[in-house]
Amino acid sequence: MRELVGVVKDYRSRPVLRGVDLAVAAGEVVGVLGTNGSGKSTLLRILAGVSRPSGGTTSGRPRTGYVPDRFPARQRMSARTYLCHLGRISGLPTAEARRRAGEWLERFALAGGPDAPLRELSKGNAQKVGLAQALLPEPELLVLDEPWSGLDAATRAVLTEVVGERAAAGTAVVFTDHRPEFVRSTATRSLRLVDGRLQLLEAEVPTCRIRLRGGGGEDWAGWPGVLSERRDGEVELEVAVAEREPVLLEAIRRGCAVVAVDSGAGRR
Repeated sequence: MRELVGVVKDYRSRPVLRGVDLAVAAGEVVGVLGTNGSGKSTLLRILAGVSRPSGGTTSGRPRTGYVPDRFPARQRMSARTYLCHLGRISGLPTAEARRRAGEWLERFALAGGPDAPLRELSKGNAQKVGLAQALLPEPELLVLDEPWSGLDAATRAVLTEVVGERAAAGTAVVFTDHRPEFVRSTATRSLRLVDGRLQLLEAEVPTCRIRLRGGGGEDWAGWPGVLSERRDGEVELEVAVAEREPVLLEAIRRGCAVVAVDSGAGRR
């Protein structure tokens, strides 16, 4: 269906993905957990074919539906007109595109109905249109970046149903989320993205805490090994033990004073 082998992605000379292997089969639901800045969105863009890796190989060209973490909904047209336009681009006859658009917007209960102007929609309702556009062509691969975020409770339940239905029909589904228990309960395979690499969610990652003072105001989002960041006048980082030394060297390069290194932070 779709396979990534040894995929690497660098951003501004920083490694975001470092040798990712992922094969997704028809009917499989793969959930990917990761912290903000861990590279989840980058991974999904490559999987969906909208971004190229810096290294490694990708194979398989399934018909793909993709919902990014932020769906751009500032167009002047209505939701139905927008979806019909996308449907025609994907090869659907106008009548069929209109029918499918109406059915998905009704199922997701779009506020204001199918003729609601896109630019007037809330984030949650824009997300509903984003989901509809991904499902419109009946994709063989459905790639969803934090798709439940911003949705009301009723629509979150509907989306969970839709994911199950599409998988039962043979669609491969890959989604990201920040809730471990939800990922485990929804996916048939649960993974975690840590240090630019995928591992089984059940695998434990030994961590430590590094406390820093001074230096520049740059944040640490996306830096390899940094799992979380907290600021209270100083900066406290939770870091994968395997990446402790490179993080300390980078902190010194930034002009930070290392206040403390706590090797007993735990396991994630």
